[in-house]
Amino acid sequence: MKFNRLIRFTPIYQSRVWGGRRMETLLGATLPDTTTPFGEAWAVSDRPEAPSATAEGVSLHELWTNHREEVFGTALLASTSPTFPLLMKILDACDDLSIQVHPPASMATELKGEPKTEMWFIAHADPGAKIYAGLKLGTTRANFEASLQNGTVAEVVHVIQAHTGDCLFIPSGRVHAIGAGLLIYEIQQNSDTTYRVFDWNRVGLDGKPRALHLQESMQSIDFTDFEPSMQQIAADGTLVTCEYFDVKLCSGSKQAGAVGESMTLAVVSGEISVGGTVLKAGDFALMPVAMEAAAREVTPADAKSQWLEIRVPV
Repeated sequence: MKFNRLIRFTPIYQSRVWGGRRMETLLGATLPDTTTPFGEAWAVSDRPEAPSATAEGVSLHELWTNHREEVFGTALLASTSPTFPLLMKILDACDDLSIQVHPPASMATELKGEPKTEMWFIAHADPGAKIYAGLKLGTTRANFEASLQNGTVAEVVHVIQAHTGDCLFIPSGRVHAIGAGLLIYEIQQNSDTTYRVFDWNRVGLDGKPRALHLQESMQSIDFTDFEPSMQQIAADGTLVTCEYFDVKLCSGSKQAGAVGESMTLAVVSGEISVGGTVLKAGDFALMPVAMEAAAREVTPADAKSQWLEIRVPV
């Protein structure tokens, strides 16, 4: 396999009780069937339960394990992660997701889970859509525990109005939920540990109430995390920079990174051409370090075409 061109993976679609069909209607995706509510597309995944692979059958895990220097560069050779350290998804929320939390690194091992810090870029928001994130100012652990007992958790969680183009950073320990009417690109640590705090008293696709994880949640929630706001977009397009990922929103004709740099491109609106490959909204592509400068030139179809550049910090 040559590593001097974009690497594309086949999306892995996941059915969810809160999902819908908007990856088909808004992004033009070909979903596996005509009726299932698909809530997630795992676009770049090095998870054993849902491994990303190219059309030729080459897995992301194989690239990370056996071709790390050629694809990801010498700087990431020192990484001790046995898997590619990020998981990238598109989420279609047609109903409110559960109010949940992910364990911080300090607690994850004890709770037999994996830490997860993530970020959301909102590619589409219905009018009135909202996000739940952090606690309302003044909420204490005792207040929160009381809300669990009387089913009023939503009343102590901070609500943010959501709009297309917004971005929110979700460090581990931040209680949160995606509201109905949102199509979101999620960039996160390679983890699938989620503790449900409250699930709106509904049942799953099997007709049974979904499990809650109250003990684990109470050990994971940051009770000093009050009323966060959406990320401010920096002048250079930077949305989030943290120890796990750097994400930048881009538009206009430009070169994607320097020669010798690896990143993932994710088109959030419109269409772009990169080194002769056309990528449309909903498409992700891994850019290997070997791609030359000319092949890194990004040409957008129009002024509304935007994409994310996602990097693993080195």
